[in-house]
Amino acid sequence: MSDTPQNPPPDAAVVRAYHARTKHRFEAYAEGPGQLDWDAQPAPFRHYAGAPLLELPLSADQFERPYGRLPEKPENPAAADLHSLGAVLELAFGISAWKSWGPSRWALRCNPSSGNLHPVEAYVLAAHLPGLADGTHHYDPENHVLEGRALHPADAGAAWLAIGLSSVMWREAWKYGERAFRYCQLDVGHAVGALAYAGALLGWEVEVLAVPNATLARCFGLDRLDDFPDSRYAFTEDEEPEILLALRAPGLASPPAGELLSAWLAGATWHGRPSRIDPAPGYRWPAIDQVAQASRVARSTSEKWQFPTLPPLAPHSSPAGAAALIRQRRSGQRFDPKYSLPKAAFYRMLDAVLPRPQVPFTAQENPPQIHLLLFVLRVDGLPSGLYLLPRSPAAAAELAEALGQVDQRFAERRPVASFDAECPAHLGLVQLCPLGLQELQRLARALSCHQDIAATGAFSLGMLGDFAAATADGYGYRSLLREAGLVGQVLYLEAEAAGVRGTGIGCFFDDPVHQAFGLNGNRWQSVYHFTVGTPITDARIETGPPYPQRQKDSA
Repeated sequence: MSDTPQNPPPDAAVVRAYHARTKHRFEAYAEGPGQLDWDAQPAPFRHYAGAPLLELPLSADQFERPYGRLPEKPENPAAADLHSLGAVLELAFGISAWKSWGPSRWALRCNPSSGNLHPVEAYVLAAHLPGLADGTHHYDPENHVLEGRALHPADAGAAWLAIGLSSVMWREAWKYGERAFRYCQLDVGHAVGALAYAGALLGWEVEVLAVPNATLARCFGLDRLDDFPDSRYAFTEDEEPEILLALRAPGLASPPAGELLSAWLAGATWHGRPSRIDPAPGYRWPAIDQVAQASRVARSTSEKWQFPTLPPLAPHSSPAGAAALIRQRRSGQRFDPKYSLPKAAFYRMLDAVLPRPQVPFTAQENPPQIHLLLFVLRVDGLPSGLYLLPRSPAAAAELAEALGQVDQRFAERRPVASFDAECPAHLGLVQLCPLGLQELQRLARALSCHQDIAATGAFSLGMLGDFAAATADGYGYRSLLREAGLVGQVLYLEAEAAGVRGTGIGCFFDDPVHQAFGLNGNRWQSVYHFTVGTPITDARIETGPPYPQRQKDSA
């Protein structure tokens, strides 16, 4: 079995060094601020003062249909207009609720984020969409409006629509220090998944476009020095262009490719000045700038990949509407250890994360490289212990060889389908070894930075990436982390549909996780953790509607 090459290309060497540098260890955490002034938190919303505003309709409920039927296209997919665009943006990036506790008030959004810090900004690039000026628009989730950034008179040509994503990395770095780049990429993956699910509600498809970083910066207006002036604290205001995704809907053509995309904005008039994110930061983390530079994409072509052959995912039995589930999605803060998860719900969640040619994995850039290391705690009818879910046939064989070469506990590992007739054989789920509940709880809690939430639910997991293959070039590191975020988005919604709750965990002790599963070398790396359980609700926290300023006076 191969390990990471000794002499990788320069960009790959930078991202691998960054990943190693930002590992948490039992003896020390990755470099971070150490203390926080919550009154000086970076601004969670960016606005463009002076830009023309277009209020979008809150129209998602018009397109509601059962979550369980989401992978199926409706008979009549929605046409692309302001109502359908408003619904997609609302469910992908909009506010889902406002929370308050005493004098504190904060927004929850439909797309999850590490620490609820939300580095991701969204841009709409459109041509010939009814009711929308041609050009680039910034989406303001606080008010559900579009801010016209680069506008130009409509010309002849086909209609098309794309969504661009960027990261304000300082929002994460303010709290998490050098590890923030990892979290930003996980958030981008979650955002891509949220967009794919929102589009599927309308019968739309989302496709990643291969666009060089410099072109993205130009199209989003992020390279405009007059708008983002250089200064001692300019790094807090920087937005890192991340990705461009085409929306496929009735009547829409493909966006311009390559240099044609830049040329499309050549005659546009730019509007608005960005609001400040943080005028007085206390730290700077050069390692984030270095890994961002090394992992940028410079190519304008991409290769299609083949999905593994799997039986179709059965429709979910939940009668809940997709829009309702998307809005109610939360990150659980505490789990009730008295409750366990029905085995059928557990198998359904695992089946849903397998890569099929349907939402959300049709929006994934690369072949699957993420696999699951499971801590099964309280699943009815399954022994507690360590389990493995490979997400590709090749990984099943390679991980079987890698796991347990050092730890003899895994010598008697066995497919779950061999002793449980209810386990779908195509899952490929493997029991590595049974462990008593208390021992497993101690292990799961310790590996996830001593957080109880990893040990009090039904199951938790580590997402294991084929790190050597993914980081053959710099950009592959971003793709690997984004895939982990995409898998996390599936687990979030599947948990809600099952009547429980999920939580992403970014803090874990990297190498101790590998050691717990008997992994040597650097080929396989845990990049994200997740946990699912029955939430305990804090009655002290009040919940308000997402857009109270848009509610009509009922009097």
